[in-house]
Amino acid sequence: MKLRYFLLVVLIGINTITFAGEKGDWGKNGHRTTAKIAEGYLKKKTLKKITELLDGESLAFVSTFGDDIKSDPAYRKYSKWHYVNIPSGKTYAEVKDELDENLIWAIEECVAKLKAEETSRADKQFYLKMLVHLVGDLHQPLHVGHEDDKGGNDIDVKWFNKSSNLHRVWDSEMIEFFDMSYSDLAMNQEKLTKSELKAIQSGSVIDWAKDSQNLVEKVYAGTEDGDKLYYRYMYDWFTQTRTQLQKGGIRLAKVLNDIFA
Repeated sequence: MKLRYFLLVVLIGINTITFAGEKGDWGKNGHRTTAKIAEGYLKKKTLKKITELLDGESLAFVSTFGDDIKSDPAYRKYSKWHYVNIPSGKTYAEVKDELDENLIWAIEECVAKLKAEETSRADKQFYLKMLVHLVGDLHQPLHVGHEDDKGGNDIDVKWFNKSSNLHRVWDSEMIEFFDMSYSDLAMNQEKLTKSELKAIQSGSVIDWAKDSQNLVEKVYAGTEDGDKLYYRYMYDWFTQTRTQLQKGGIRLAKVLNDIFA
């Protein structure tokens, strides 16, 4: 409650609003926050191997790679990797065989390629960068949204009187409105007990997707096409946004430790 009260006070006290444009999945700040959090949970051996493979670049630095390559036609085939559409009331296992390449499939593919000894160093760099990005995407709930509205892209809303859509609000606009750097967001993550940390790390990629699927239904239920979103939406949802960034970082570290440690 203290955090929610603090957030409300901060938002009311803001007089000048800077709006963010569409910046892609989780936005740059979101992906970098998740990656920065992950770095704090890596084993020393894992961090050493990753630093060597990335030629000294940090996870935060490469975390936007999946979006950065979208403008290159050579990488267009990877566009389906950023999301998965699971119908309400269904599980991934029930619809898996009906789906094309998707976010869950792509994360599992990246893990398999990174574990395979025959994968070239250049390819391992590619799959590692994609993995960092995609685990972030998995925790943006609209990336596990409904197919008929393109994960909230077709739900038009006003974000402080600016035309937007539900997907973009969650991708970047709430994070950018809070106006804190990714390193500060990572540093100010919630303190967790050992049991809380263990609970977040538990399960599989499919379980984590289900977690996001459960959340996205609540997001849909609380927002309609044409809604005008203001301070109250930030108050109601930004704490959850920060939680998703933190979960993504912790789980990314678990995946990387499993691969490299």
